[in-house]
Amino acid sequence: MRAITIPEPGGPEALRWTEVPDPEPGPGEVVVDVRASAVNRADLLQRQGHYPPPPGASAYPGLECAGVVAATAPDVTGWRVGQEVCALLAGGGYAERVAVPAGQLLPVPAGVDPVDAAALPEVACTVWSNVVQLARLAAGETLLVHGGGSGIGTFAIQLGAALGATVVVTARAAKHERLRALGAAHTVDYREQDFVEEVRRVTDGRGADVILDIMGGAYLGRNVAALATGGRLVVIGMQGGRKAELDLGALLAKRASVAATALRSRPLTEKAAIVQGVREQVWPLVESGRIRPVVDRRMPMSDAAEAHRLVESSDHLGKVLLVTG
Repeated sequence: MRAITIPEPGGPEALRWTEVPDPEPGPGEVVVDVRASAVNRADLLQRQGHYPPPPGASAYPGLECAGVVAATAPDVTGWRVGQEVCALLAGGGYAERVAVPAGQLLPVPAGVDPVDAAALPEVACTVWSNVVQLARLAAGETLLVHGGGSGIGTFAIQLGAALGATVVVTARAAKHERLRALGAAHTVDYREQDFVEEVRRVTDGRGADVILDIMGGAYLGRNVAALATGGRLVVIGMQGGRKAELDLGALLAKRASVAATALRSRPLTEKAAIVQGVREQVWPLVESGRIRPVVDRRMPMSDAAEAHRLVESSDHLGKVLLVTG
């Protein structure tokens, strides 16, 4: 088979579409013939040498895929050869085949294009586990989503709105109309507006009950300022740096909390539990049409370098898919 390899860390040109050995299913695993994978920020970091895959994971980038079951280990039940699936991966999605722990497989939701389904597993599992399981977003609350035009952002908007929350997003002004169409009640141009002031304005001074943040250090102080009393800040990215000063007095005064999580490095049992929660609680929202995959464009897997350049520019909205066929 062919896969995208990274012989040496570097820019997008470091990605190579080359022949590699076919994977075999280990205990508890399924091999999937990949139709498509999606480009995530973690893939860019891996290419640069900053985010190696966890022990035992494929060395190829790609944190999700959609395809068809090609083989199963003898101990796997509930999945059959020929079944259309999508999957959460620790790596290996940028390839024609990938071995996946069976607990990280999901059926393609009814009504979803089997290629576009590659845009769902990573964002669904990330947003569900952080916004709902960890931060306990409830109907009537306000959710602030940073990076509203990203894959994570476009999914978080839809899930928050489906759960009855008021969703506020930060994004480039050019993306605002499309984000409102996905369910964002308020949009903030982070280049021209202060998101703390805007959140306070649209909540009559209360602030956001839940904040989903991809920026990290650069936004920490302002995120705390934007929280409501009892608010929950969840940090899932560090695009704005790893370190910042935290005013514990401000946090105490609001009886608020700050959490930071990663998905890729979690144990298989935790990932399987998240995937099961997504299947039970999120997939019905997708199948009803209340949530849909947001795909900016499809590109050939061999054009992974150009896809990385596009995602680095942030000129896309939603997911960029890499297609094998």
